[in-house]
Amino acid sequence: MPVVVDEQCCIGCGDCVDECPVGAISLDDVAIIDEQLCIDCGECIDVCPEICIDWEEE
Repeated sequence: MPVVVDEQCCIGCGDCVDECPVGAISLDDVAIIDEQLCIDCGECIDVCPEICIDWEEE
């Protein structure tokens, strides 16, 4: 299941960028997840202080 960022919630802290083991997250004003690189490990979900990253609902 893919991981998504709630752009309205994200404060751009960069914690998820630092935690991503495959470098799939970049930072503009908010976190941006490269779906091609993301391995859906969920590490970014665990470190987001604002709880803005979660599994995409299907």
